[in-house]
Amino acid sequence: MASNLILASASPRRKELLELLQIPFEIIVSEVEEVLDESLHPADMVQSLAMQKAASVAKNNQHAFVIGSDTLVVYGERMLGKPSSKNEAIELLQLLSGKTHEVYTGVAIIYGEHIQSFYEKTSVTFFQLSQKEIEEYVSTGEPMDKAGAYGIQGFGALLVEKIHGDYYAVVGLPIARTNRELLNMGFKR
Repeated sequence: MASNLILASASPRRKELLELLQIPFEIIVSEVEEVLDESLHPADMVQSLAMQKAASVAKNNQHAFVIGSDTLVVYGERMLGKPSSKNEAIELLQLLSGKTHEVYTGVAIIYGEHIQSFYEKTSVTFFQLSQKEIEEYVSTGEPMDKAGAYGIQGFGALLVEKIHGDYYAVVGLPIARTNRELLNMGFKR
């Protein structure tokens, strides 16, 4: 008998990536108030946030595998969240222009008493961007709901010179590793 699978996320990108597994799943959005402990290393922070999301959904779904995930963009010591305005999006993209930054994506999978969490770190290097390129990209509206003010899977792909690591982790869910962890935990298709 196939296992039940739940994605504890409203992200359309994570939904699309999980669909690559070609197994049925449902989405139950976590209602948890995320507690951000800024003293944590980004790798620990994304795992903590992913765990909070998964745990809030798992408590009412003990017989399902529940996946929570969270992504942070980090440049130097600075964590870059979603921009609150077009001006902030422009500032973030100016900051990243011509430089390399890190994207951390944490995943937590809970099945009953079994818990597995991990993270992937991917380095992303942007081309040197002109002011015109930045403003044109911001005018698409795409940066406004994305950490670091860009989406690598959309128009933001045009900003990226190279990446080192898992592309899908930058999108929001390292799907190959997630699949392997599910199978290691006893998930049945």
